[in-house]
Amino acid sequence: MSPAPRKSIGEMLVEEGVLSKEDLARALSAQQASGRLLGEVLIEEGLVSPIALVRVLAKHLGVPGCQLRHGLVDPALLKLIGAEEAERLKALPMFLVHSTLTVAMAEPQSLPKIDRLRHLTGCRIQPVLALEANILEFIHKYAGGETDINAFLTSLADSDVSIIEQERVDEGPVTDLDRMVAGSPVVNLLNMAVLQGIKDGASDIHIEPMKNGTRIRYRIDGVLRDLMKPPQGLHAAIVSRAKVIGKMDIAEKRLPQEGRVRIVAERREIDLRVSSMPTLLGEKIVLRILDKANLHVRLEDLGFRPEGLQAFMRMLRQPHGLVLVTGPTGSGKTTTLYSALDLLASPELNILTVEDPVEYQLDLINQVQVQSSIGMTFAKALRSMLRQDPDIIMIGEIRDEETARVAVQAALTGHLVLATLHTNDAPGAVARLLDMGVESYLLSSVLNGVVAQRLARTVCPGCATKYFPAENVMRDAGLEGSRPQSFRRGGGCEQCHNSGYRGRMGIYEVMEVTPDLRRMVHHAAPTHEMREKMREAGFATLREEGVQVALKGKTTLEEVLAVTHSEDQADQPATARHAAVPGPHQPQKVLA
Repeated sequence: MSPAPRKSIGEMLVEEGVLSKEDLARALSAQQASGRLLGEVLIEEGLVSPIALVRVLAKHLGVPGCQLRHGLVDPALLKLIGAEEAERLKALPMFLVHSTLTVAMAEPQSLPKIDRLRHLTGCRIQPVLALEANILEFIHKYAGGETDINAFLTSLADSDVSIIEQERVDEGPVTDLDRMVAGSPVVNLLNMAVLQGIKDGASDIHIEPMKNGTRIRYRIDGVLRDLMKPPQGLHAAIVSRAKVIGKMDIAEKRLPQEGRVRIVAERREIDLRVSSMPTLLGEKIVLRILDKANLHVRLEDLGFRPEGLQAFMRMLRQPHGLVLVTGPTGSGKTTTLYSALDLLASPELNILTVEDPVEYQLDLINQVQVQSSIGMTFAKALRSMLRQDPDIIMIGEIRDEETARVAVQAALTGHLVLATLHTNDAPGAVARLLDMGVESYLLSSVLNGVVAQRLARTVCPGCATKYFPAENVMRDAGLEGSRPQSFRRGGGCEQCHNSGYRGRMGIYEVMEVTPDLRRMVHHAAPTHEMREKMREAGFATLREEGVQVALKGKTTLEEVLAVTHSEDQADQPATARHAAVPGPHQPQKVLA
């Protein structure tokens, strides 16, 4: 069979309803008379807009398309290929993200030109369609120094920055890219940073002042990675934009501030928490991305081993009592509690939570946010909740003696209370509550169990290889003397940003309170004795649980050792975040 005849650009425009047959006929006559390209004639005659022409062409070629404007293109990247080569290839580098260079091309389907760009830059090339005249215009401007883009961006007035209740940050077809470009350059830059963070699964975006500019970093899988360095002189404008988004005071630069906004990105609603902090070089901004798509609320999906999951379910099925989830900041405690609430939620139950702050809004659950500035503390909110006829109460964190006492009292009076606590392991939670002033005989009456947890990075499936850990690693993991066996680790690839890890999973130490353990709590037994009794009851420690995960090939032994502690470290203070174990290749700076 012979291939279907290729449609002309005029036929495609007519099919899309952008151009009438009469206008096409008139344009074809003008083209024959002048000898120019049909697209140029259509635009010059005003029959088709450049945006519409790009949209139809991009759809036909199956590539993204855009109209170049200031703010979408990094002028410094033109040096990668040079103005002369850019003009010959009819291509302009736009931005560089994670070793992928997005290039505006008049012929994005030309494989020889893409190969040439790859050879010149050493980067993976992502072609984007743009009109030839548009590309040449920007090449001449940036090569000739006609446009000082840094001065243009820095000169933005406050009136150029605005926010609505729900702002859209989106990417996709030509129309979405064009919508991004339509705003001011600082708006575009911050939108692009947020969008890339959402797509990469980042939990936080750090915007930090430097002596010679600004650094933007992402926290992905618990580790910070450099993303981009905007041009000099932009930091104040970027900070102002972030503050406007978070509905914060732009004029106040001496005190920390917090804000929150809901946006629409990637066709779904996402909450952003904005925090500012004055530093020596200027204000630092952190955007916390709260994406429900990353919230796994099924307990079975969190990483519990079957024995631990069954024990945790038994704790939750008790009609009343206290269930604690412990671990350092960023270990996923709130996610575990949300999963438990999702399991328990029903129209027949009144479930109340008090959190600081409320991270995700859940159905069938009444959530209260702590506001210390007006006296709305955990303890005060809890006391009020007890008069709201609750069945289940979730406490975001037990921080002080008053909150601990009210939580125990609520559990004693027939409520199921779920709470988080900062301790190294499950048995240590008992000592922490006793230190807070809770009487041992009361705690032994209400405690159903404790879950301690950590988050471990999982091996990237795209570059997983076998390896044999070093002897000292095997020894620290408690596997010394066992027969040699291979483990899995990532070699580093584009999918995992050359780290060898992609995604995280939970490691859980479960201590269900048995009659023997209840007696030990009543007598305030030492933590190490309760730990031994917990192991006698068939429950493994955090490190032992982690080693089992590594034996299944889900993570590496080195990662397990980094996020868990040995028994002689169990009584030492927990760190806020584990030190990142470098992968096979260190993350690289990706946008100069």
